[in-house]
Amino acid sequence: MSHDEYRTIDFFAQDALPAPRVPPAQAERIASRRLGVTARAEVLGSQQDANFLLCSDTGTPLAVLKIANPAFSPMEIEAQDTAADLIAAAHPELRIATVLRRPDGSPRCARVDTEGGPVIARLLEHLPGGPLSGPRHLSPSTVAAMGAIAGKVSVALRDFRHPGLDRVLQWDPRYADRVVVKLAEYIPEPDRRAAVQAATVTAWTQVQKVAVLLPCQAVHLDLTDDNLIRSPDSRLPMPDGVIDFGDLTWSWAVGELAVSLASMLHHDGVEPHHVLPAIRAFHAVRPLSPAEVEALWPLVVLRAAGLVASGRHQAAVDERNAYAKAALDREWRIFEQATHLPLPVMTHLIKDAVGLADAPPRADTPVRPLLRGLTPDDISPLDLSTGADSMDHGVWLEADTEDRLAASALADGAAAAVTRYAQARLTQAPALSAVSPATVATGIDLWLGRATVVQAPGTGEVLAAAPGQLTVTYGPRALTLSFPHTVHPVIPAGATVRAGQDLAHLPAGTSVRLGLRDTDGPAVPALVRPEYATGWLALTADPSPLIGLPAAGHEEHVDLLDRRDAVFATAQEHYYADPPRIERGWRHHLVSTEGRSYLDIVNNVTPLGHAHPRLEQAVSRQLRRLNTNSRFHYASVVEFTERLAALLPDPLDTVFLVNSGSEAVDLGIRLAIGASGQLDVVALREAYHGWTYASDAVSTSLQDNPNALATRPSWVHTVDSPNSYRGRHRGADAVRYGPEAAAMIGDLAASGRRPGAFLSETFYGNAGGVALPEGYLAEVYAAVRRHGGLAVADEVQVGYGRLGHWFWGFEQQQVVPDVVCVAKAMGNGHPLGAVITSKEVAGRYRDQGYFFSSTGGSPVSSVVGLTVLDTLREEDLQGNAVRVGGRLKSRLQELAGHHDLIGAVHGSGLYLGLELIRDHTTLDPATEETAELCDRMLDLGVIVQPTGDHLNILKIKPPLCIDATAADFFTDTLDRALTQLGHRR
Repeated sequence: MSHDEYRTIDFFAQDALPAPRVPPAQAERIASRRLGVTARAEVLGSQQDANFLLCSDTGTPLAVLKIANPAFSPMEIEAQDTAADLIAAAHPELRIATVLRRPDGSPRCARVDTEGGPVIARLLEHLPGGPLSGPRHLSPSTVAAMGAIAGKVSVALRDFRHPGLDRVLQWDPRYADRVVVKLAEYIPEPDRRAAVQAATVTAWTQVQKVAVLLPCQAVHLDLTDDNLIRSPDSRLPMPDGVIDFGDLTWSWAVGELAVSLASMLHHDGVEPHHVLPAIRAFHAVRPLSPAEVEALWPLVVLRAAGLVASGRHQAAVDERNAYAKAALDREWRIFEQATHLPLPVMTHLIKDAVGLADAPPRADTPVRPLLRGLTPDDISPLDLSTGADSMDHGVWLEADTEDRLAASALADGAAAAVTRYAQARLTQAPALSAVSPATVATGIDLWLGRATVVQAPGTGEVLAAAPGQLTVTYGPRALTLSFPHTVHPVIPAGATVRAGQDLAHLPAGTSVRLGLRDTDGPAVPALVRPEYATGWLALTADPSPLIGLPAAGHEEHVDLLDRRDAVFATAQEHYYADPPRIERGWRHHLVSTEGRSYLDIVNNVTPLGHAHPRLEQAVSRQLRRLNTNSRFHYASVVEFTERLAALLPDPLDTVFLVNSGSEAVDLGIRLAIGASGQLDVVALREAYHGWTYASDAVSTSLQDNPNALATRPSWVHTVDSPNSYRGRHRGADAVRYGPEAAAMIGDLAASGRRPGAFLSETFYGNAGGVALPEGYLAEVYAAVRRHGGLAVADEVQVGYGRLGHWFWGFEQQQVVPDVVCVAKAMGNGHPLGAVITSKEVAGRYRDQGYFFSSTGGSPVSSVVGLTVLDTLREEDLQGNAVRVGGRLKSRLQELAGHHDLIGAVHGSGLYLGLELIRDHTTLDPATEETAELCDRMLDLGVIVQPTGDHLNILKIKPPLCIDATAADFFTDTLDRALTQLGHRR
């Protein structure tokens, strides 16, 4: 080799590194004449190289032609190709863009001349699937996969050595400070330039504290969203391919992860806490040392600063490089997100994520109590958490709740009222918010019922003293007091104080906030968002001991889901892989223990809304008096069954009360079989009716049981799902379902197996709120009755006014069933169900014995049922289903015009279904996309879940009290989530 072939790049010896000037026609000639591939060349973007996709005449990708920057030597190229081969061999599950080789094994590589001088051109394997680049939001699973790949590459390269690694690259974090110094002048905006320079100095200082402890090795150093390739077999962006080894070098190993993390930060909706799954995944493959954890986020900041400075520089020196110019905005977004939080906050957050968290800081016992004359017995604690009784009836939404609760405590004789350190305060949560609110307290607040002197708890120095504020050192920490501006500290800044010395005189009625933070740490907000609370709280200590109260406990955290799985049958699944802990509901909101309010779009169990005061009072009153079984004689069961029967047409006048929809359907089937004397039952496909033996036997939903159709007992016979959208007959042809089902019933009877019942939902709830074809039930009911059977209507999901225009689903079909099964909405969350039929059918049940349900129709259940009916009527919730449901459906239909993923909007009133598809001709169900959308909606403050056999329909069945503001919030958030996930036209 010549001397040039042995040299390696030194960025600081270069004036600039413009990409080679190679037009597509020249690239095609290079590929054909020098590398043996005749193809059409399409330009691919690159910061410093020239890349082309080589395609055949039919457009089939053949290879990638990479023309390296003239500054890169053959030895560096050889190192890159060798490293790619090494990773490919170590991890066959990953696709690696290795160099293509000739039959003799030599790389398909050649030195060629360009207008900028000789360069190295070579052919690399093309990986189909496309990169993760672009603004699309990255789901937690994608983020974790990126981290895992970075970990695998790091492990594979750990022992790799090569002379071509000895490079000085501008992307090497070991030179990050020098790069910014050299290139900062190219940032034209003074404020941005100053921000980049300041962040670089701060981050570099932190890295230098642990630099000697950071292991070095060969690193790819560019495992970004641009260079991680999506699996072509994955419906969602899931990487399994690695390209572009152009930045391969020898550097700090943890830089591999830092580079990947930085690339995530420009994606829509991604903020720093969203990258934690990548860190955990990397750590699981290649464990991070304590020093690497300390350096990781500062390296992310340095990467971001380097991107901004280098991007501006490259755009200036390489004006024709559209790729470099297009990246400028996203590079600034990366920098903004990387520097959004102080470095120590992110470092402590990362420590916690990988199990290396420091011991919680604690305040020393004071020499003198901070508040002279106040004892712990004088102080009343205020509980502002989600589980606090004081938060009942939606008072957490009132602006003055904290002051009012404190005033009440003082009126009851307390000398002071105090909040709790590290508690998530529900009082700080808005009802609707797409971003989690700052609810976690980093200090405590006090309200004083009498005049009090603030005294020094120990020897210290006054760091700040001004009207309304005082900061004094307390051991290694700074104690900050904030109070009204009318209060002036009695000691100046800079003074040294001794324990017990007066600091401020607080009059009765004063409120004061206490915070205890690291003296050399950043300023700490009074309230922080739950996602970042671990990081912020690590910089503070509980000031409660300074006023004589015990510090908040730091018990070992045992995951509640683990406890659930240990004792609760796992067949009883839960929503979401990582669900919020919901401990409160109010109207159409569900509230987590982190103090976040979620819009509840899925709960048809509570039509009145969660925690309705009228229902709570009625149940409490009845429990104080009597609750027993329905064999006793009392008024409420009579009044309730009278009211329920009055809601149904003749001859449905007789009521059985049970505890659930499953029991109701089970009993409905038994009534029909008993009355008809015929054991066979006809049911619809794609339906769910319950979990008891009989209700499960007629449930054919593949979502609930993938083998449902193959495992039905012999007495169950199924007919086509009359789905006018994706069924066998669609649109106007859906009228054929009724005659076909009637014919099937006739054939069954002709074979000697006359059906005793036809059972179906009256509005196809499990399929996503699809209305049955016009006249369907009339035709099928007539057919089953002709052969001596009964019509059983499952109104469990759709009845009780949810459809808006009809109280019962069967009214939409203009039929009257023989048996009606209802539950869910009847009890507003209380276990209550009913079967309503005629006296004649009910009387035949005696042939099977007597009926009894211990708690079905109990005094409490009956009062619940009456109260629900009263409230439905008096609050006009069925009318609200018409008004708000109509608005909601109209807005969803508008969204369909902007997002191709939306196939149809089904339903009526407040039982709606949004069907998501990949193709409007084949109706290919967007199952994975729907699951991803539900997870993203949760992150944005909305609880919604999929339904249907393909789990591709958003079931939209909120409490009937939902208002227009919440409906608009849902559709706006849905629009935002669909856009962030790349589905907007």
